[in-house]
Amino acid sequence: MEKSLIEVQFPVSKLSKEAFKERKAGAGQTLTGLGKWWGRKPLVLVRALLLGLLLPATDDPKKDMKIFLKLMTMDEEGLKLRRKSSISAKDAYEFATEEEKAKYFDVADEGKISYKKDLKKAEREEFQERIFKRMPYEQKLRYCKRPEEVENLPKSAWDEINEHLGTNAYSYQALVEELGKKRFGQIPTVGDCFCGGGSIPFEAARLGFGVFASDLNPIAMLLTWAALNLLSLPEDEIEKLKDFQKRIFEQADKIVTEWGIEHNSKGHRANAYLYCTETICPECGFKVPLIPSLVIGKNSKTIAVLHENPTKKGFDIEIKMKVSQSELEQAAKNGTVKDGYLICPHCKMETSISSIRGDKVDESGKTIWGLRRWEKHEFVPREDDVFQERLYCIRYEDKKGQRYYKAPDDEDLEREKKVIDLLKERFDEWQQKGYIPSDMIEEGEKTNEPIRTRGWAYWHQLFNPRQLLLHGLLMELIDKEAKTKEEKIVGLLGVNRCITWNSKLCLWDNTREDNGKNTFYNQALNTLYNYNVRGLTVFPWFLDSLKNNTSIGKDKILYPSDARDVNHSCHIWITDPPYADAINYHELSEFFLAWDKKFLKEVFPEWYTDSKRALAVRGEAQQFKETFTGILKNIVSSMPENGYFVLMFTHQDSQVFADLTEILLESGLLSVNAWSVATETEDNMSEGNFVQSTVCVVLKKIDRTQLEPVFIEELYPFGKEEVERQIKLMYELDKDEAEPNFSPTDLELSGYYAALRVLTSCNLKATNQKIKEFLDSMREYASSYIVPEGLKYLGFDQDTIYEIWRKMESYEKFYIRGIEFEIRGEKRIGAYQDAARSLGVADYDELFAVKKSNSARLKTASELGQDLVDTKHAFSTTILRYCLLAINSAIKKDQEINDTAEAVALSHEMLKTKLGTKYWNNKSKIEIIFRYLAKLEEISGMEHWQDDSKIASYLAERVANDRL
Repeated sequence: MEKSLIEVQFPVSKLSKEAFKERKAGAGQTLTGLGKWWGRKPLVLVRALLLGLLLPATDDPKKDMKIFLKLMTMDEEGLKLRRKSSISAKDAYEFATEEEKAKYFDVADEGKISYKKDLKKAEREEFQERIFKRMPYEQKLRYCKRPEEVENLPKSAWDEINEHLGTNAYSYQALVEELGKKRFGQIPTVGDCFCGGGSIPFEAARLGFGVFASDLNPIAMLLTWAALNLLSLPEDEIEKLKDFQKRIFEQADKIVTEWGIEHNSKGHRANAYLYCTETICPECGFKVPLIPSLVIGKNSKTIAVLHENPTKKGFDIEIKMKVSQSELEQAAKNGTVKDGYLICPHCKMETSISSIRGDKVDESGKTIWGLRRWEKHEFVPREDDVFQERLYCIRYEDKKGQRYYKAPDDEDLEREKKVIDLLKERFDEWQQKGYIPSDMIEEGEKTNEPIRTRGWAYWHQLFNPRQLLLHGLLMELIDKEAKTKEEKIVGLLGVNRCITWNSKLCLWDNTREDNGKNTFYNQALNTLYNYNVRGLTVFPWFLDSLKNNTSIGKDKILYPSDARDVNHSCHIWITDPPYADAINYHELSEFFLAWDKKFLKEVFPEWYTDSKRALAVRGEAQQFKETFTGILKNIVSSMPENGYFVLMFTHQDSQVFADLTEILLESGLLSVNAWSVATETEDNMSEGNFVQSTVCVVLKKIDRTQLEPVFIEELYPFGKEEVERQIKLMYELDKDEAEPNFSPTDLELSGYYAALRVLTSCNLKATNQKIKEFLDSMREYASSYIVPEGLKYLGFDQDTIYEIWRKMESYEKFYIRGIEFEIRGEKRIGAYQDAARSLGVADYDELFAVKKSNSARLKTASELGQDLVDTKHAFSTTILRYCLLAINSAIKKDQEINDTAEAVALSHEMLKTKLGTKYWNNKSKIEIIFRYLAKLEEISGMEHWQDDSKIASYLAERVANDRL
């Protein structure tokens, strides 16, 4: 069987940029609006994988890629088709010739650029088309729709595609049918046994594949069902569902208004309530509101001011708007809790929150939590509880739409009491009917947090009375009004959106003053000292993504299932298992299941409705290896001989690749290639060495029983040959391309993946450690094979450069790769992470000056200063680190003595002392490092290196002229 395109090549650079664009659409992404799920893969990546698997690899790889990009609307014609907006004058000016600047633009004295007012529309559009062609790919995307938003290609594009592929298709569905029958003898089915939020089955169905989807978690299946069955409904059916949502909301609004719990006596309506936790200071006995920052709104300049009330032995809270900048800054510093400590405004003493809770350590070293557990019937604290809850600020909106903040007065507090009374009247009935949760929180890594820190033992206790009352009201109305399965599911998804954005775990964001962050803003169930409660008018109830995307066929099977029990044959499997994952899907999803159980059982009576926590595939290495090997064996046994399995994972460690190799060897799968695509933005990740890239390993069946056993030592020559072959091919594919598709990191990683191909192509006998050593060796070989461009043009013999680069430490290579990224304008943190992975570098946080997803760069010599010198860090004692230290030392000394030559001389001597005999043994390497850094001041965009670069040039001369 001929190879598929993805076995040979894949446009990782362009795809990474497309995935970033899709991610930055936020709630505008097609599936995100249906509900919260963690780690959904971008639809553009799924589409690319599916088309890459179907398209054949011919003897004309350049034409193959041209056709692939055409299908993805990622070629010039496709980008032109996707362009949706006028190019700003500022951007157009950047790419205009001097003649065009004079002809099309006016530049004001203050530098503001605008199009000439007398410019005709047609003329401006023709000019913008020229400008658009000149823009780099990434910048073009700012003005484009996403590929999925293009319904179909023009006939001219299909004609070219058909001519190359020998097909007669004029739609994606027709192409999938034709190519599917050529490759598999029928329309292929795509399977995903960890379908999560539904990206893979949804995009497969949209392209015309048959679909099988399963997941252990019922919430994941609910979202996948909704994606496949709601977003493919005809427009008239979707309008009916939108009308249903509107009707429910209007009924809820009428009831809430009749209750009188959101309107004040002036007729103004509240849309945000800020609550805080209160506790007694053990030092002075004052009841202190726990508020980390007294700033309520930075834009509106609103703050809370605490006033001691000796009579109540507590604090009154005043809300002030439009305060001065100094008052705002002071309020930001005046929080009453910081880093886990109560800071009492009365006695000024600091007390750990842990000791206030009464946490203790027993004789065995185990921590005993101090708070009592709330009982099932409770939804407010008891009077003697350690932590109380207090409403301290309300945001109202007047009849003209103007918003203002105020402290609650007696009338507001009466309305709070009424909320509690209304909830009490309904509480037992609503729990019995499933309108509000009644389940106990099962202990776990994430679910322990609310139990430990607040004593909340039941899911409904993560919501305050106002939230329970409004959410429960919506559930009651849905139950009474929904006549169809689709209406009930739309209602349930709406409530799930509401609880995501309206729980006691929703942080108030004083920088934006919108409506706060969502419950899972950091992928946990962290309790807060102060939180935001929404009024009904700002509930995220409506499903904005509810619109027709495509007609999805009836060939789809989906149900909740343990992946070990899947018994379904598919031609193509694509899945993203929870390997070494920090996200506890099974625990976090119970937040939704506590609300959804009743309705789920009604609309899907054949589904179970618990998280099946005990069966969840856990991330621990050995346990995962055993479990996942069993899952793959089961799937492979029913997969056709020419089938494909694409395994996604997002990890940097070479140990992961070694474990993966063992899994593939055990389960009868051969790696035919792998590609790394950036798939996350910083909004999707926590702090630290977070992972931004998804590795897609393309696998096929292999019967190793017919192969002679091979020892890993025999494979080293073959591994090096395969690394060289892959890198040479990628160099050839990028030849003459205006924008290279493969970065040096991609080339290095491809060597890694080449090694995986070699290991899985035979009947290997080796330990995990030996496999890891082989992979590390091939990674190092690939790295040594790819000399950075900047090192090649320093006037040194190329063999010398190659040898010095080959012998450099991994952290030295990582730092130089990082500088090469900056020179090329590569700012994605994912590029650095891929470089780290390919070089075996793990601890790199302290090398970064900026570590944001799309504006990352490493520290200069001056910015590094004395950091990581003579420490246990692997970069600490490298020659490059000492060279950077010498530059910083010279700059500091020059500032001190105002004599550059003397400062450089002293710094040079310091370097020689630090390195000792290593100085003379590595003199050429040291000179090359300084010459490389000296070149940076000549490069546009590297201005932050200018001072360091000058000093590097002086040090280079001293090293060059140094003699024993």
